[in-house]
Amino acid sequence: MTARALLASPTPPALAAAAELRAAYEWVPIEEAEQVVALGGDGFMLQTLHTMLERHRILPVFGMNLGTIGFLMNDWRLEHLDERLARTKPFRVSPLSMTATTVGGEQHILPAINEVSLLRETRQTAKLEVTINDRIVLPELIADGMLVATPAGSTAYNLSANGPILPLGSALMALTPISPFRPRRWRGAILPEKTRIAVRVLEADKRPVSAVADQREVREVSQVDIAIDHNRDLTLLFDPEHALDDRITMEQFIA
Repeated sequence: MTARALLASPTPPALAAAAELRAAYEWVPIEEAEQVVALGGDGFMLQTLHTMLERHRILPVFGMNLGTIGFLMNDWRLEHLDERLARTKPFRVSPLSMTATTVGGEQHILPAINEVSLLRETRQTAKLEVTINDRIVLPELIADGMLVATPAGSTAYNLSANGPILPLGSALMALTPISPFRPRRWRGAILPEKTRIAVRVLEADKRPVSAVADQREVREVSQVDIAIDHNRDLTLLFDPEHALDDRITMEQFIA
C-alpha cells in the first residue's frame, strides 16, 4: 500500500473529517509519505502545494473539499478511500516562477500555481511596459494591472478579469489586463508556455505597483520576470468522474 500522509486545514469541518479518517485508515508522517491527502478548500490546497515547493519534496496530492468552492478538490467522503486513491487520474500542473525586483533593488523569486498578478497600489493607474522573449510588445499599458495565468489558474482571478479559460495540458499561458484604459482594444494574449514575459513598471516611484504570486505579495516592484518552471511540476489526483480537465472545460458553459 502507498504510504499516505494526512493534512487538514485548521477549520472545524476539516479537523472533524481528519479525525474520522485517522480512525479509519493508516497514515504516516509527511516525511515518510509517498502521497498526500489534503482536507480543506482551494486555499489550503494551494498552501499545501506551496509548502512542497519550498521544501523541495513534491508528492502527489488528493484533495477533499471541506471548504467553499473546492475547484481543485474532490468530494469529501469517508468511505472507500483506498479504492478511490487506486483509481485516481493524475494531472500535472506546471507552476510559474516570478522574479520580482523592487525599486530598492531587492530580488524575490516566488512560485505561482494559479497566477502572477501586478496591481496598482494607489489611486493612480499603473503604467507597464510588456516584453515577450526580449521583444517589447506593449510600450505602455495603462491599467489597474495585469496577470499571467496557468491553465489550472485560468478559471480563477484570470476568468474574473475576463481572461480566457485554458484547457489543462494546452501548454499555454494567459496574459490578461485588469481594467485596461490604454490601449483600449487590447484584451490580452494567449502565449505558448515556453514564453518569457518581462514587465517593467513605468514611473514606479509615482505609480507604485505590487506583484503577487498566488497569495504572496512583493510591494513597490520595478520589474517582474515570469516563466513556467518545469523543474518543479506538481501532481494533483482526481476521481475519474470528477477530473480537473473536465471541470475546466465545463466552466466555459456556465452562465
